[in-house]
Amino acid sequence: MGGSAPRRDHHLPAETTSFVDRRGELTQGRELLARARLVTLTGPGGVGKTRLAARIAARVRRAFPDGVRFVHLSGLHDPALVPLAVADALGLHDRSAQPALDALVEQVRERRLLLVVDNCEHLAGACARLAAALLHGTEGVRILATSRHRLGLTEEHLLEVRPLPVPDPDADLSVTDGYPALMLFADRAAAVVPGFRLTPANRASVARLCHRLDGLPLAIELAAVRMRVLDVDQLLDRLDDRYRFLTSGSPAALPRHQTLRAAVAWSHDLCTLPEQTVWARLSVLAGSFDLEMAEAVCADTTPASVARPPEDGGYRVPHPHPAALPALPAQPTEGAGAGVRPEGGSGSGVCAGDGSCAGGWSGGGFGVCGRPTDDLGTRVRPRGGSGAGVRAADGPGAGVRPTDMSGAPAQSTDDPGTPVRPRGDFDAHVRSTDRSGSRVQPAAAHAGVTITLLPPPGLRTDDVLEAVAGLVDKSVLCREPGPGGVRYRLLDTLRQYGLEQLRRVAGEEEAARRRQRDWMLRRAEACERGWFGPGQPETVARLRADRDNLRTALDFSLSAPGETLAGLRLAGTLWFHWHACGASREGLYWLDRALTAAPEPTRERARGLWVAGLLAAATRDFPRGRRHATEALALARALGDAAEAAHAEYVIGVIRLFGDDLPGALRHFETTVARGPVPGQHLSLVGLDQVELACALGFLGEAERAVEVCEQTLRLCERHDEQWVRSYVLRILALAHSVRRDWPRAERHGREALRLKLAVHDVIGIALTLDLLASIAAERGAHEHAAVLLGGADRVWADIDTGRWGSHTLNAVRRDSEERVAPELGRDAFERAHRRGHALGLAELVGHALQEPGRPHPAEVASPPPHDDTRVRLTRRETEVARLVAEGLANQQIADRLVIARRTAEGHVERILSKLGFSNRSQIAAWMTAQR
Repeated sequence: MGGSAPRRDHHLPAETTSFVDRRGELTQGRELLARARLVTLTGPGGVGKTRLAARIAARVRRAFPDGVRFVHLSGLHDPALVPLAVADALGLHDRSAQPALDALVEQVRERRLLLVVDNCEHLAGACARLAAALLHGTEGVRILATSRHRLGLTEEHLLEVRPLPVPDPDADLSVTDGYPALMLFADRAAAVVPGFRLTPANRASVARLCHRLDGLPLAIELAAVRMRVLDVDQLLDRLDDRYRFLTSGSPAALPRHQTLRAAVAWSHDLCTLPEQTVWARLSVLAGSFDLEMAEAVCADTTPASVARPPEDGGYRVPHPHPAALPALPAQPTEGAGAGVRPEGGSGSGVCAGDGSCAGGWSGGGFGVCGRPTDDLGTRVRPRGGSGAGVRAADGPGAGVRPTDMSGAPAQSTDDPGTPVRPRGDFDAHVRSTDRSGSRVQPAAAHAGVTITLLPPPGLRTDDVLEAVAGLVDKSVLCREPGPGGVRYRLLDTLRQYGLEQLRRVAGEEEAARRRQRDWMLRRAEACERGWFGPGQPETVARLRADRDNLRTALDFSLSAPGETLAGLRLAGTLWFHWHACGASREGLYWLDRALTAAPEPTRERARGLWVAGLLAAATRDFPRGRRHATEALALARALGDAAEAAHAEYVIGVIRLFGDDLPGALRHFETTVARGPVPGQHLSLVGLDQVELACALGFLGEAERAVEVCEQTLRLCERHDEQWVRSYVLRILALAHSVRRDWPRAERHGREALRLKLAVHDVIGIALTLDLLASIAAERGAHEHAAVLLGGADRVWADIDTGRWGSHTLNAVRRDSEERVAPELGRDAFERAHRRGHALGLAELVGHALQEPGRPHPAEVASPPPHDDTRVRLTRRETEVARLVAEGLANQQIADRLVIARRTAEGHVERILSKLGFSNRSQIAAWMTAQR
């Protein structure tokens, strides 16, 4: 029953850019962790807390024999899921009925490890409860947290992460090595302008720019990206224009949170209208996402969803005086500036000076930026062409003059036909291009007139791709490898900003969240249809990568009015994910919510009930599981749904089998297998009916019949190239041949089962199979080998349930193996071999069981499985780079070692990842280790 998917790499995140010197904070962090068990890095958003925490953890990792694990909380919003996220990061697969936090504490009670919990501020209460439970319930667990605010525990030690030091721009700048803010800007600027470096001619301007940005690393990085099109002085001028507008000329310095918001808003203004729209809509996504999801959430699905302009060719929106704009809010989670609601239901909108759009077209573009400096207004004629958008120039008083698709400029007018001249010299340095590549020129605004704007006709799929590429280029989106190819991520600060913009348009957030939920439902249904077939490792890896977005989709469905049935459908469709991928606890959490919210007698409820029953049984709550399954069976029969009735019957039989009612389970599965598949029944559950029948036969000593059933099921699996059910069939075959005392065949089938379980990272299946292989080794007289396998099996079970679910049968097998092996080896030799197996990692343990060298852990390789060096050859230079990656060097260090450019080193790493089918640097390291 069940297993676990390849989990995300929860070791320290790989660094993709160089780390700017923070020697003082690194030393402080190490010293604090040496004497305190809870250290919290605090500071404003964008100051670099996450990066610093990862560096501190890397420095102290050798002090923690049970490892360092990184828990990402930015994509999590439900406090109840925090203990489950930590258990996932630790690779734990608890299936007990006790509360999740209690189970977590119990499983790590004897371990010495460091837990890095990132982005705690929005879940501060849950994180405080987590920390308190671990501090009081364990002795060897230490916690390094990052948060904008302290957690509030008496045991907590704080390390404030301050912005980077910036020199006085008017002081002597001949020596800049001691100022990491300047070094950071120079490094990031060199990435987009090869050859850029600090010189006597630009040092003062760079220092002034960094000083204006308060030394905030994220703000500096966002500004450096603009070096593609501007020099340092132009950057500084335009940033000063932005700040003057935000403060209405006030000489007072902006608070740091507003400094960062100003930099983010400026980056927003410099995006094209489609990019702004995509940025806003992507903000409903949590964690990482792929291009398909971005297209599904951001593209407008039908032309009918796009509003059309009125007969006069445009929408009219009042252009407000800046005095009417509300002040910038004090909190980063609040609105970013003025909002102007559209008149006449047109949905068009105007952005306040910080770039926050007040309106947008339903189903189409998000809005158009405008920055008035007085009560003047501008009427702008629309341009033709699909997807046309207008992007405002930066700075106070800047208007826009769009072009049509031919590139001819459209005139801004006071009255029809009267062109408006640009004022002053501002347009001498304010130039931008629209999406078609045409230049957009600033124009003055005039009083008493409304601005008329053409709405975009809606985003097409190729528009989304183009916008995503632009946002990556502007460093708004982070690009990262993942299962199935490239994935993207919005930094939390940028995601919050985008969400604020989205919420300024009535109905846009709900529409985007519904599109996201619908996409996740379509993906889940496609995965379920293809589950009994090839590509299972790829499926589980993809769904694990989408875990944060699955949570977001489920939470929206169970919180928004009228969406609960869709939420129940999604939770039930994911039965194979909850059950086969070791997520029983979380699946049961969502199903409990969904079943409570949708009590109507529907097919979705029948499905949800039997899935909840299956997951409850997985946590050994058999009464609850039986109750749910029985209700599901009755409802399915009342609805005339034979498939869901058959699924419910499977759960009832499993509860009998794992409740040690072997005769009852045998009668049950003999009946269901004799009946055969019913229309609509999932083939995985058809196969599992046969597996459980063979299991009951094997435990009851009817080996011949068990072998016969298994061979029939194997043929079904092989026809569909299926691995997960097949691995269970092979394990039962090994059990049946053990009953027949045919040890060579039993061992051969057990090893093959273990090989398949490793491929899909079925941890529970691995534990069960190791127990069986240890028993076989003991019977064959390989006593030391058996003792090592028992030690390894006990270690794997420690991540699941040390009591082996309280099963009399499972515990009897393990006890018999030890009683046979220990007297033969002697107690001391047995304990040594047991400790050796207990210390092995999962890959090495399986390699030992297969009598093969240890291999990289499947959780540390991408799906599809990694290429071995008989099929893929790295060049000599790539091999050198891979070896340095394995030594733990970052890209800049590799570049220094090999005397090459950093971008060249980055290119080598990208090609290595692509060739080997990997998704991160730790996988390269594991692969290189295995080649030696």
